[in-house]
Amino acid sequence: MPPEATDFTDDEFARAIAEVEAALAELKQRQAQVERDRHQRHDLQARQQELQATAAPDPAELAAIAAQIETIELNLESRLFRWSALAEPFWQAVRFGGLGVFIGWSLGFWTSQLTPEPATDTSHRPAAVSVVTEPKSQ
Repeated sequence: MPPEATDFTDDEFARAIAEVEAALAELKQRQAQVERDRHQRHDLQARQQELQATAAPDPAELAAIAAQIETIELNLESRLFRWSALAEPFWQAVRFGGLGVFIGWSLGFWTSQLTPEPATDTSHRPAAVSVVTEPKSQ
């Protein structure tokens, strides 16, 4: 090996190992958080289903559980991304985009009906030519 490839000093090597260990610790911490959040979300969803199954569910408690579930899902966003999550925004864009096109066409048609047609000026037209036919002689 060339000497320049192994020019790491002991301090640089120790610093690089410390950075890798810190990144690994951060990754382990994130994994533990993801596992806790998944478990908590599962528990909250089960509680939500229990409440919905009762005869008179408490709307305030259901709303609080839904808010907690939404917060947890935001925390897990990178782990919970699914293409099916794009279905609702897609159909909203189709719905409101289509509604916008329909309103635009309606307004265009309505305004074209309100504006009077321009007056036709006959001075620029050529005079009408009349064709005279002669009776046939026998």
